[in-house]
Amino acid sequence: MRNISQYLVDFLFSVMITPMRFSDDPFLADWFIISFRWLCLLGLAIAITLVGQMAVIPGLILLVMALWNIFVSLLAILNRRLAAHRIINMSIDLVGTLVLFGLTNGTQGPLVWVGVLVLSTAGIYYGGLASLLVGIGYTFLQGAISLAMAPVGKLTAMGLVFLFNILASMGLGFAGSRLISRVRNIYRVQVRQREEIERKAREQERVRMQAFYDLTTTLSATLNYQTVLNTALDLGAKAMDDHPESAEKMVSAFLLFDEDQLKVGQSRRMGPTDQRVVLPGSSGIVARALQNAEPQVTHESSADPELGRFASLQNCRSCACAALRSGPNVFGIFLFAHPEPNYFNPERLEILDVMTRQAVVAIQNALLYQDLALEQKRIIETQDEARKKLARDLHDGPTQSVAAIAMRVNYTRRLVQKDQKAATEELVKIEDLARRTTKEIRHMLFTLRPLVLESQGLVAALRAMAEKMKETFDQNVLVEADEAVIDQLEIGKQTVIFYICEEAVNNARKHAQAAHTWVRLKLLSKEKELALLEIQDDGVGFDVEAVNTSYEWSGSLGMVNLRERAELVSGLLHIQSASGQGTRVQVFIPLTEDAADHLRNAVLV
Repeated sequence: MRNISQYLVDFLFSVMITPMRFSDDPFLADWFIISFRWLCLLGLAIAITLVGQMAVIPGLILLVMALWNIFVSLLAILNRRLAAHRIINMSIDLVGTLVLFGLTNGTQGPLVWVGVLVLSTAGIYYGGLASLLVGIGYTFLQGAISLAMAPVGKLTAMGLVFLFNILASMGLGFAGSRLISRVRNIYRVQVRQREEIERKAREQERVRMQAFYDLTTTLSATLNYQTVLNTALDLGAKAMDDHPESAEKMVSAFLLFDEDQLKVGQSRRMGPTDQRVVLPGSSGIVARALQNAEPQVTHESSADPELGRFASLQNCRSCACAALRSGPNVFGIFLFAHPEPNYFNPERLEILDVMTRQAVVAIQNALLYQDLALEQKRIIETQDEARKKLARDLHDGPTQSVAAIAMRVNYTRRLVQKDQKAATEELVKIEDLARRTTKEIRHMLFTLRPLVLESQGLVAALRAMAEKMKETFDQNVLVEADEAVIDQLEIGKQTVIFYICEEAVNNARKHAQAAHTWVRLKLLSKEKELALLEIQDDGVGFDVEAVNTSYEWSGSLGMVNLRERAELVSGLLHIQSASGQGTRVQVFIPLTEDAADHLRNAVLV
């Protein structure tokens, strides 16, 4: 007895205390049994009520079985099940139906068919053979209950019950097995189909991620502007649609701003006529894309006031545009179009948005590289111009003076034998010429590298330049500099400002025939964020617009030098002049980052 009791305790512990198990199984058998149990419980309740045998105990048993069915239903909904849940279900149905069978007069009562519930549970859970064995065993239990209640005269009834249970167990077992097998086959097909769909989705996602990786890698590796555009179009189409046939129908293009108009930079599947189309970008989906951060979609590209100009888009029923935007700067539009009407779903629009951001970064890098290349070219040209200027200055100044000295020495050598007084006067002139030549050479050396700028600062260098201009060329240069400005300028900017002043003063000497030149450096704003460098002369002046118009045909780079040097200090150059009214060169120099931003937007604080 002790071993049997211990076995029962262990069994209850394993069944009721063991944690519930999770499963990915759809619990098809459980759902069929739950549904059939509800039908049986309803039939039992009706049968007992009709014969007037509904009492407290049968009603309580029906209630317990109904509560159990609700509990099992909740477990199935939560995709959980108890340990040994089939045995528990079979046991509860077995005990409940046998008790109801005995309480309702056994084979003479209304619940002779109550075994159908147990037989259906066995057939669905274990198949036809198990249902047959359960039917035989269940019939013997019913017979035992009937004999215990009334031992005599029940053989015929028991035979009928036995026959009914055997037939029911065979039919229910066969039907349950076939039903579960059929449903499970359908479920397995659905599972395989779902897995295939998921596999294809993962493959598509892998292709897209690979395309994104290739796009990012390629765009990061190239600094060629056209390569960036071509790569973005090709890999962008691949990331958006991995089906070759569908991708072949896609029309794509970069519409880039050129003089406030959108022109086709690079395209795919656009004809030569479309390549020459120019858009103002002021209406339709293009205008909406330029005004919004998110990609815009239209299903009537042929009716769009601007995109309708493209012949290649006439058959496209879905078109998406995204602005190539970086902060306040907009480079143009990234355009994709497809014949399918609802092609650009939220997923593809998200892909387009990511591609646009990557393309903007690559375009910025390419533009920066181009700017660096242009800057390198300008530096080379500036150095070449500096060499030419030095050659001109040497040719016009010291070279001619040295040649004149040589001629005068030769002339004086002849005078020595004929007229010593004239020779002496000529030697005095030679000496004066040699002194002037020496001053010119020293002035040139000073402008090439003003050591006083490095040792004493900008103010001292400007004043030294003024003294040398007076000493060498008899030009009056007046310097007015605010020390408060100098304190806020690093030595690099001071050097640039010095060369701006030197260029402007030399221009006034050579071209303006100015008697006086004023160099002023002062603070322009109360917040001490902006300084003004001003070089003014009282020379003949010139027509600024005419000079700028014909500047590319002139041989001098003086204006270019002033403008480029102003840009080196993040400054803004302004030249004011007119014939007979002198010239005023102004350079607005930011002393803080905020002031530099204002100047970049052409706003003076």
